[in-house]
Amino acid sequence: MLEGTSGALWGTSETISAPFAPGIKIHLEWDGYMWTALHTGIMDMPLTSHSQITSRQEAPYGPANQPPVLLSLLTPPGLVSPLTPHGPVSQTNRSGQGNHTNQHGLGSLSSLQLLGGLDLHHKLVLMTVPFDLPLQSGAYNKMVITIVGEVKPNAKHFTVNLNRGNDIAFHLNPRFNEGGKQAIVRNSMIGNKWGGEERELSSFPFVLGKPFELKILCTDTEYKVAVNKSHLLEYKHRIRELNQIRGLSVYNDVILNSVNVETLQ
Repeated sequence: MLEGTSGALWGTSETISAPFAPGIKIHLEWDGYMWTALHTGIMDMPLTSHSQITSRQEAPYGPANQPPVLLSLLTPPGLVSPLTPHGPVSQTNRSGQGNHTNQHGLGSLSSLQLLGGLDLHHKLVLMTVPFDLPLQSGAYNKMVITIVGEVKPNAKHFTVNLNRGNDIAFHLNPRFNEGGKQAIVRNSMIGNKWGGEERELSSFPFVLGKPFELKILCTDTEYKVAVNKSHLLEYKHRIRELNQIRGLSVYNDVILNSVNVETLQ
């Protein structure tokens, strides 16, 4: 995870070195607006802007007179693939000719570049799975975690964990075909020992190949889980020292669009 200092100005150019691989999503948030760029593999139009931004008719990128911000995946000198707020522009090869197809593989990618003035108020996150997010202050009453993603078309299961060191305070594990049945298993692991599973549910809201919004609300006594804006389940705390729960993990058969932690007002 790469974070910018709150309110920091990134001037005219900022380059961030990071490993790039198929499926990486780059989540950029500033001034309350979010923008996700997806690297799909070989660099044939490698970046697409998220519809949450491109569909807005107002000026989501700051004042109208502010120069547009460009995102670029950088290859060796002479091969640059920028993305403007209106979509990707042509790559330029060594001869100066526009070319939308770059034969260089993923190993050629060296960094992410931000061009233009950008007042970065929040964070830049590489949305890869497995995904780990530190909770610097631990869990707390009225903490809300929002996970927006998509179930893979051939998914068997995916997992969301809230962790205390090697312990798992809350394990949420939707399973799409467990002996021909669907299940959402909830549990905790303390001292390398799993507790009793909780499985009872009246519905299974996740669909193969479809997007979802998962919210986890932490209270003084339990976690409350909602999917697609409908309450789904509760899970009583088995680790009550909430401030010791310092990490969130997401892994297995899911594609992430965004992960956000906030406080319920």
